[in-house]
Amino acid sequence: MATGSSRAASALTFDCYGTLIDWESGILAAVRPVLDAHGRELDDTSVPFPDTVEALRALETRYRLGVVSNVDDDLFATTAAGLEVPFDWVVTAQQVGAYKRSPRMFEAAIERLALPREAILHVAQSAYHDVAPARALGLATVLVRRRGLGATPASPAVPDLAVPDLASLVWALGLD
Repeated sequence: MATGSSRAASALTFDCYGTLIDWESGILAAVRPVLDAHGRELDDTSVPFPDTVEALRALETRYRLGVVSNVDDDLFATTAAGLEVPFDWVVTAQQVGAYKRSPRMFEAAIERLALPREAILHVAQSAYHDVAPARALGLATVLVRRRGLGATPASPAVPDLAVPDLASLVWALGLD
């Protein structure tokens, strides 16, 4: 990886939906019956992303793993079972009383980890919701460009590393 601060990382925090979980496909699955009734078809894709579980298994061999997500605890608990890798900590919007872009989400993660900021690498698919606020607090960041911008606004925030998927992150961190 190109940045020295990310090499020193001992913990990875992840955005969940859009980064680990293919939430767009989940939404499509929910509307599929309506579209079918009108003669429209959609391509099937799966939740989580195909590379997520294998990548998390590789990453947990070297890093503590956590989640910072704009959801409630119950929804994440249901999702976590499908990820098959236990997380060392989880910060949800419900716990913090705020949603990302709020720095409170990342401040809570930093506090719970009890690590220096240079030891934390935040991994997400949204420059707007994740990269910009995490970098503003001094965290190294990875932008996972799964589908371009997806449903997030554009942002001038520049991550320390950009990858197309989590398998590429595993490779960039030397865990392949």
